[in-house]
Amino acid sequence: MKNIDYIIVGDGYAGLFFAHQLIKNNKSFIIFSEGRKSASQVSAGIINPVVLKKFTTFWLAQQQIDFLKDSLLEIESYTKKNYLITNPIHRIFHDENEQSLWLKKSDNEDLSEFLNKEFQHLDGVNNPFSTGKVNQSARLDVDGFFSDFFKYFERNEQLVKEKFDYNQLNTSDNIYKDISFKHVIFCEGMGVKDNPFFSDIAVIPNKGHHIKVKLSEAIQKDVTIKKKHFLFPVNNGLHFYGGTYDREQLHHHIDDSAVEQLIKALSELYPNDFEVREVNFGFRPTVKDRRPIVGRHSEHQNLYVFNGLGARGILNGCYFSKRLYQFIEEEVSLPDEVSLSRFK
Repeated sequence: MKNIDYIIVGDGYAGLFFAHQLIKNNKSFIIFSEGRKSASQVSAGIINPVVLKKFTTFWLAQQQIDFLKDSLLEIESYTKKNYLITNPIHRIFHDENEQSLWLKKSDNEDLSEFLNKEFQHLDGVNNPFSTGKVNQSARLDVDGFFSDFFKYFERNEQLVKEKFDYNQLNTSDNIYKDISFKHVIFCEGMGVKDNPFFSDIAVIPNKGHHIKVKLSEAIQKDVTIKKKHFLFPVNNGLHFYGGTYDREQLHHHIDDSAVEQLIKALSELYPNDFEVREVNFGFRPTVKDRRPIVGRHSEHQNLYVFNGLGARGILNGCYFSKRLYQFIEEEVSLPDEVSLSRFK
């Protein structure tokens, strides 16, 4: 019988950032990965403190940005790589009214650190009204982050490449197959709907597509461009463009209409020819109040859920992984805004 502190079920941002808390605090664990790419693993990796439709910010934005930077430095100590790509977001303005609104909002206390007042024109894309730079915005090297974490888990015999079998979980004796555990953390994204312990949590699937394209003419490489969607360079000379949001078409294959939407929007932004080389999609677990869902099962006191990260999976996953760890290990109350109990 193997004895460990934690079982983590799920290999997206929630699972990996919680694993970091365990590594940092010398807790033993294993993490279950089905081997399928999660929504996190095909995400854009955008780190953005501003809602770019309305030029507003969100709850705990500065705290989450600061905590993420510190956490990535901690992770670098054992993966030997920092995954923060500091290329800022440049939001293309649709008209002069948006420019004026940006400047007005930039004087607000909660936005002054994020909205740069100096507008910039970008070469190679259509931006007749220039762009606004989002200070402190960045990207995560998504492929490197997941690849290196999985290698780390494998080296330390912490990765289990199989689907977690709920029927094998003995909650009376705290045993799963031949493993004795203290706690189980379910970080399954939309897979939680198959989880008999937490299938009723209020997550809503939001399907997102992105494309990877080959541009015929170069554009500025040290920025992330945002108009309808995000455009930025990735490996192999390609560019990422996406992603869409769809709560209706929830089948598990590519939606041609979503791809057409992306091609049309990119054609409006980029004036030259491009070739679509790859299409990906995933299902974001979203919540109506735009807050994660974190908490303990009402009957099984050592089963926990960490879900509902939505489109801010990196920031929410990183920041609230520590809050969940403190809740379990130090009996520090969870914020009411994210607690599972808020739905009772």
